[in-house]
Amino acid sequence: MANGLFRLGRIPGVKRPALTTVLPTREGYAIAVDIGANADCKPLYLLQFGIMGAIYAEKVLGIENPKVALLSNGEEAGKGNSLVKETYPLFEESSLNFFGNAEPKEFFGGEVDVLVHDGFTGNILIKSSEAVSKLLLEVMKEELTSSLRTKLGAGLAMPAFKNLRKLMDPRQIGAAPLLGIDGLVFVGHGRSDSLALVNSIKRAQQAVDAGLLASLKEAIQAELA
Repeated sequence: MANGLFRLGRIPGVKRPALTTVLPTREGYAIAVDIGANADCKPLYLLQFGIMGAIYAEKVLGIENPKVALLSNGEEAGKGNSLVKETYPLFEESSLNFFGNAEPKEFFGGEVDVLVHDGFTGNILIKSSEAVSKLLLEVMKEELTSSLRTKLGAGLAMPAFKNLRKLMDPRQIGAAPLLGIDGLVFVGHGRSDSLALVNSIKRAQQAVDAGLLASLKEAIQAELA
């Protein structure tokens, strides 16, 4: 983030850039923002994260009028910590297609398209998700290779398992965009291999082709008007 800020600066009006990622859900893919750029946030930051995340979902993922939600410990409007409670009215008054509060089950269930949170919470969310998916795949592999009977069954179900592994593989997404920078900045994992790098380049090309930067600027200016 420091490199992007020093070299390119922020989009005028953006308070904090937000690191964004695409995660698999029951209905396809959805956006999580911020996932680590800002550990401490103010309500206005989260509102802008929601605006930028919605633009990314629309322009890059092709989701029309994406549903935006605040990550909280309950669906009710009164749930959440002080940051979530203070941010909720800003989302209600915005032009966003505001879903309300959402727990992870609504997000991964495909009920919302953009999940907004501070970077500290978001980083824990994605790391926990990665850890659980890795655990499930490893246990499934161990169980399916534990006997001749399970090996035979695994052979018949192999296409389904390959599709599941692909869905849960973060390399299929590649790099995460840093939204709010006055330019297109994508952040890859330090352990990215060739597949992740190729998909990162594809993701950046999609953003260029969709005119993402211009749309982000327009949305932020509309929010400030």
